[in-house]
Amino acid sequence: MGLFNRLIAKVRGTSSASALDWNEIEVELLASDLGPALVTELLAAAKKMRGDDAEAAIKEILVSKLSSKDRTISSGLPTNVIMVVGVNGTGKTTSVAKLATLLHSNGDSVTLAAADTFRAAAVDQLTTWGERIGVEVIAGKEGAEPASVALDSVKRAVEIGSKYLIVDTAGRLHNKSDLMDELGKVKRVIEKGAPLAEVLLVIDGTTGQNGLAQAKIFSEAVEVT
Repeated sequence: MGLFNRLIAKVRGTSSASALDWNEIEVELLASDLGPALVTELLAAAKKMRGDDAEAAIKEILVSKLSSKDRTISSGLPTNVIMVVGVNGTGKTTSVAKLATLLHSNGDSVTLAAADTFRAAAVDQLTTWGERIGVEVIAGKEGAEPASVALDSVKRAVEIGSKYLIVDTAGRLHNKSDLMDELGKVKRVIEKGAPLAEVLLVIDGTTGQNGLAQAKIFSEAVEVT
């Protein structure tokens, strides 16, 4: 049973908030790396309610945290370039494919850029996704500079009038300054060919508070939107 299911089960299983072991619940939430501020907010809401009302209050808080931001992809440019970044192993390439599928299914023209030239299977993976979705994938030669692939992709997308270009980048540790500097270079090179519409950061949903550090450093390097 997941963390929040256990929390809700405890709240629903008693008719009195005072009967619950709130210290135990607090420890469990903090151990799950939710962060003190959110834990305090969740517990305050749950203590005021009981049973199903407490469950509804907890869900409302969590949904508000996740849905309070505008998640509409920018579409006001002739070619909307979307750069996708993140640390290793978070599913960037799969996320690129999912986004491309969504945009393509809406009737928009989409081009993909395989700018992850460090991982041998990355280009093949993105090419396979492109074939499945039915969109063009731009890739360089093996070992090509990521910035060069990105710029060639921008030129191609503009040339064919693609509404969206999604640039897949290599995963990199956010605490490695040289790698982050290189990512900044890719961004600057892209902007020589066309303005960036979005910079999307992919984070593993189980990362916890470390996700905040990732978001901060990637935002400093490439201005995550």
